[in-house]
Amino acid sequence: MSSNSIALKIENNIAYIALNRPEVFNSFNREMALRLQTILDDCENNQEVRAIVLTGNGKAFCAGQDLKEVTTPELNPGFKKILEEHYNPIITRIRNIKKPIIGAINGVAAGAGANIALACDVVVAHENVSFIQAFSLIGLIPDSAGTFFLPRLIGFQKASALAMLGDKVSAEEAEKMGMIYKVIPFDSFQEEVNKLALKMANMPTLALGKIKEAFNQSLTNNLEQQLALESKLQIEAAQSDDYNEGVSAFVEKRKPTFKGK
Repeated sequence: MSSNSIALKIENNIAYIALNRPEVFNSFNREMALRLQTILDDCENNQEVRAIVLTGNGKAFCAGQDLKEVTTPELNPGFKKILEEHYNPIITRIRNIKKPIIGAINGVAAGAGANIALACDVVVAHENVSFIQAFSLIGLIPDSAGTFFLPRLIGFQKASALAMLGDKVSAEEAEKMGMIYKVIPFDSFQEEVNKLALKMANMPTLALGKIKEAFNQSLTNNLEQQLALESKLQIEAAQSDDYNEGVSAFVEKRKPTFKGK
């Protein structure tokens, strides 16, 4: 099997992961889904990597599932495998990796591609990007945690309408409704993504990982459980080298040097 369906570059403590099937708008087949999981695992375990950028090569971020795969009998893994072995593990990894993951959405994000984008910690898109919950248009329901994250991001009524109607949402609209963090001008997109990734890689990334953990659990915790979790994570953060460095730098009026420890 080909192994170039995902492109990986690591520089300045940043892992740039690019979906790399531009000829099919970076739609997922089994090989690409499994390869992405392996690379995410490698980035989690690589101490050199302190921030991750997930993007796409070519004109699209990701058009979702490769329909050629599911309509070709000898290639079709079946929906059970596609969900349980492809998309669900990808979403779980994105949320559980204790490093910040930036979704740098460089083109259309449709179906599973849209929901993988929305699972990232910080999502930016350039002005020509659109998001589409395309599932209902072919008789399916949103997967890849779309029914989990979308109503929490933009509200129940708006999410329900987008999921049922399959409307195309521009990047500007997505920012206004709280679906994504920020729209970036097309001409400066890569430059701004690099600046954002470098900023996050140089932050106290141990604390960022704990912020991510706290937000994850807030989706199911009650108030008392969340307060207890905040106490636990704050005590852990206060014992870190990064906290000591941050306080020392503040007192000494200098720029801190964080190491994620």
